[in-house]
Amino acid sequence: MKKKALTVVLSAALVMSLAGCTAPWNQDNGKKGNSTINISTNDNNSSGNVLDDDKVNDKIDEINRYIDSYFYFEKDSDKQEEAIYDGIMAGLDDPYSVYYTKEEYEELMEEDSGEYVGVGAVVTQDEAMKVSVVRPIPGSPAEEAGIMAEDIIVEVDGTEITDQELAVVVDMIRGVEGTTAHIKVYRESIKDYKEFDMVRRVVENYSVYHEMLPDDIGYIQVQQFYDNTPKEFKDAIEDVKSQGAKGIIFDLRDNPGGLLNAVADMCDYVMGEGTIVTVEDRNGRVINDYESDEEQQIDLPMVVLVNGNSASASEIFTGALKDSGKAKIVGTTTFGKGIVQSVIPLSDGTAIKLTIAKYFTPNGNDIHKLGIEPDYEVELADGRKNAVNLPHEEDAQLDKAIEIINSEAK
Repeated sequence: MKKKALTVVLSAALVMSLAGCTAPWNQDNGKKGNSTINISTNDNNSSGNVLDDDKVNDKIDEINRYIDSYFYFEKDSDKQEEAIYDGIMAGLDDPYSVYYTKEEYEELMEEDSGEYVGVGAVVTQDEAMKVSVVRPIPGSPAEEAGIMAEDIIVEVDGTEITDQELAVVVDMIRGVEGTTAHIKVYRESIKDYKEFDMVRRVVENYSVYHEMLPDDIGYIQVQQFYDNTPKEFKDAIEDVKSQGAKGIIFDLRDNPGGLLNAVADMCDYVMGEGTIVTVEDRNGRVINDYESDEEQQIDLPMVVLVNGNSASASEIFTGALKDSGKAKIVGTTTFGKGIVQSVIPLSDGTAIKLTIAKYFTPNGNDIHKLGIEPDYEVELADGRKNAVNLPHEEDAQLDKAIEIINSEAK
C-alpha cells in the first residue's frame, strides 16, 4: 500500500474505556506515517491567542480574587488548570476536538491497541449531547450485566451526565480494574430506566467475527478498527476462502470507526490497485493520499452491509469498495462523518485531538453530514435501526446480500 504521510483520527464514537479512532501525531515506521503538518505562528488564518489578550487575563485575575476571598470549599488549582485547557478546546465548538490529560491520553493509546480496562460497550454521542450505546462488546461486563444497544446513558456512579462531552463521560466510566461502575440508562423500548453494576476488568477487543453461511458464502463482521483488526480481518478472509467461499459479505453495521491506517491496510488487502481515500486540509491541500497496490486483492463477489451507525473509518472502507466497483453496498445510508482528527501529544505528556482536515472517497465525494447511500436500500423489520444481536433468519439486509452474492458468483 502506498500513501503520503499523515497521522489522523477518524472518530464518531468511543468505547466506555476511551476507545475510538486514534493514531500518534508523528511516527516514521511506515505504518502510521510522518506528519506533514507544520505549526506556524504566522498562519494567515490564525486569530491570535486568547490568553495573550490583556482583557482576558484581567478577567481571570478578577474571578480568582473573588474565589480566593469567598469560595466556601477548598480550591483545587490543578482542576482549575485542566478546566482552562478543556475550555480552550470547547470554545472551538467542535465535538471532535478535545483535550486529554496525561492519564486520558495513555488510556486512549491503550484502547487503540485492542485491550483496555473498562466495562466494554461502544457508545456514541449525537448533536444533542445524548450518549447512547451502539453495542456491548461480546463477553464484556456490559454484555453480562444486560446493557443493550440504544440504551441512553443518563447517570454514572450517581452523577448525571447530561450535556457532558463524550470523552468526559467515558473517563467517568473508566476506572481501576476490580472496581464497580454503576450506570443508569433510559431504555426506549420499555419507556423506563434501568440501573446496572459492572465490575471493571480488562476487555479484549476481538473486532472481527466470521463464519460460513449456507451456499458457501463467507460472512465477516468488523465491529471496530483497532491496531490488531487488519490481522484478524486477513485471517478471516483466508479462512473462508479455504472453506471454498464463492463470495464474501463484510458486515460494517454499527461500526463507529477506528484507525485510518487499519482500514487502509484492510482495503489494500481486498480491492486491488486504486485510491482508497484522500485527505485535504482547510486550504484544499492534499496531505494524505492512500493508494492500494496490485499485490493483493480478492477476486470474488463482495457485499458490504452498512447502516446509520456505520461511521468514519467504516465509511472509508465502504466508499473505497463502492467507488472502485469491488463491492455492492446494502443497507441504509451511513452516518456521514467525513472530517479528520489528529491526536497531537503535548510536551508535558498531555494531548489534544484536533479536527484538521476532511476526507474524500476515491471518486472525490465529500460525505460529511451526508453519508454514503447504499446501492440497495434495505430497511430492517419493525423500524429497527441497528443490527446488534439480530438473528440471521430475521435479517432482511443480510438476505439481500446473500441474494446478490448468489447472482454474481461464478
